[in-house]
Amino acid sequence: MAIVITLDVMMAKRKIRSRELAAAIGITEANLSLMKNGKIKGIKLDTVDRLCKALKCQPGDLFCYEEIPRQKTP
Repeated sequence: MAIVITLDVMMAKRKIRSRELAAAIGITEANLSLMKNGKIKGIKLDTVDRLCKALKCQPGDLFCYEEIPRQKTP
């Protein structure tokens, strides 16, 4: 299972830059970059709340589920 964060898509729709969004939600640009690139293992609901407020969106607008096929073992 893979839950993918589609933050870059929403940022493009809202025409907001990383620096602006990071400042608006109170995190560093480096941490925002990790989120955008899917390099995080988890995200606090408080952070999701701040993202939704800043981007004027719903949590479902920020995430999608992509099933990863399991490899067959011999």
